[in-house]
Amino acid sequence: MSGSGARTAGFGVVPTDTTEDVRTRGADVSTQVAVLPVGSFEQHGPFLPLATDTLVACAVAREIAAAYPVHLLPPVTVSCSHEHAAWPGTVSISAVTLHAVVSDIAASLRRSGVDALVVVNGHGGNYVLGNVVQEASARGEKAALFPAAEDWEAARERAGVTTSLLTDMHAGEIETSILLHAHPEFVRPGYESADFTADDRRQLLTVGMSAYTESGVIGRPSLGSAEKGRVLLESLADSFKPYFELLTSSGGRG
Repeated sequence: MSGSGARTAGFGVVPTDTTEDVRTRGADVSTQVAVLPVGSFEQHGPFLPLATDTLVACAVAREIAAAYPVHLLPPVTVSCSHEHAAWPGTVSISAVTLHAVVSDIAASLRRSGVDALVVVNGHGGNYVLGNVVQEASARGEKAALFPAAEDWEAARERAGVTTSLLTDMHAGEIETSILLHAHPEFVRPGYESADFTADDRRQLLTVGMSAYTESGVIGRPSLGSAEKGRVLLESLADSFKPYFELLTSSGGRG
């Protein structure tokens, strides 16, 4: 499906579709699919913006929307960042609230004829999004959570990202690379010398990020590059194909 359903309206972090764009795009598909980026507003060290996870989720969602006939939604920009509360600027909502927001969006979409929702998650701490999709699928609704760890691993290998997913936890090689490609204007100097690793984080949910890093960085941002970011996004768009096929097949469930 990659390459089909090319978008006729411009889009950035916030899509600029009109209602007619949506009507036209949905005219020739059996199941309409919406893509919802969910990010966060949390510290990403001294060189990446608080909105990094939102920007990453939007970049992934844009790549998907450029390749598949899906409806791109504006992002959810504040989520569950409680482990980052020690740093100024971080804002969180409860898991209950995030669950309700995403569930309400899915219900609203169904009322307007969009039967399937893909949640593109840009923040690892949004554990509740898995529950949202589980519960929706159990009710017979079409839902999916993207990317899975396997999708990120495939993208990491294809892009030549040398840091493992365990080590590349926060503001590291992957996030820095995607922003260097998609939003270089938001990357400040300093990532070249900010590497810090802490692979054993088994008490993270109890003690928070500040117990493991002073800078807020866990990973190797110095290895990031715009080219790696481009290939990461390209790989994720390719990995989306089976999700799209599952959601648009008769009886397909997330």
